[in-house]
Amino acid sequence: MHSIQAAPDTPLLWVLRDELTLTGTKFGCGMGMCGACTVHIAGRAVRACVTPVSEAAGKTVTTIEGLSADATHPVQRAWIAEDVPQCGYCQAGQIMTVAAYLSAHPRATEDEVVRELEGNLCRCGTYVRIRAAVRRLTGAAK
Repeated sequence: MHSIQAAPDTPLLWVLRDELTLTGTKFGCGMGMCGACTVHIAGRAVRACVTPVSEAAGKTVTTIEGLSADATHPVQRAWIAEDVPQCGYCQAGQIMTVAAYLSAHPRATEDEVVRELEGNLCRCGTYVRIRAAVRRLTGAAK
């Protein structure tokens, strides 16, 4: 539990990055459209750049740093196995989106997970490797 000094309408992203120094969550667009800032609030994927910190009050917030201390979360392992990142800037948001979705839908298909990722942008275009990691996670045949 953290006690912070921020106005209730301060975007969660800025509290995470500036007050708590959790810099794995990235600023991408500031409008909730690219997904780079995706974190979990009570297990649900949200865009931290457009989520007021007041929405997180009293709830568990998980950033990429909290997903796994040693990169052993299944989604992180799949990303590593498929060598997904190129520049890596968007990858925390991609991983957090997939992790939340699979937690809520453990039997999701590859296509369902990929649909969930449609709002997450990768400027480097690693979509083929992202899909391969999702395929690995969902057990879909190659």
